Amino acid sequence: MEEIPVRVKRLHGGRWSLPAPATELSAGVDLIADVDEPVTLQPGETFPVPTGIAIALEDGWEAQVRPRSGLALKHSLGMLNSPGTIDADYRGEIKILLTNFGKQAFMLNPGERIAQLVLAKAYHPRWIEVDELPDSDRGDGGFGSSGK
Repeated sequence: MEEIPVRVKRLHGGRWSLPAPATELSAGVDLIADVDEPVTLQPGETFPVPTGIAIALEDGWEAQVRPRSGLALKHSLGMLNSPGTIDADYRGEIKILLTNFGKQAFMLNPGERIAQLVLAKAYHPRWIEVDELPDSDRGDGGFGSSGK
């Protein structure tokens, strides 16, 4: 898989490894909970989990923060703003708005993998205002119009 350079700054003493892909073909890297002690998320609660890193992306790139499917399936944990976007000009700590959508409390442990970070090329639209749009098979059919 192709690599692009991303400058990263470790925060809070840098006690954890830098984010890394779980497998050779993983699209993203795992972000961890950089907390000093376990944090309990009650049902319906959202907690901004620090990851202990800040990054500087090259112009024209973004980082997408996505929930981990295993946490969603096993513990009903997810993110309110999914995917979250980290713009190329943001220099603050990456924090994950982890939400307990389940019915049971969840204990988040220090160093636990909590989200994925995926890099993507970013484009600005060059709007071309027109009076009519070209036809398509779907047309202006909205929610549910493409079938099951």
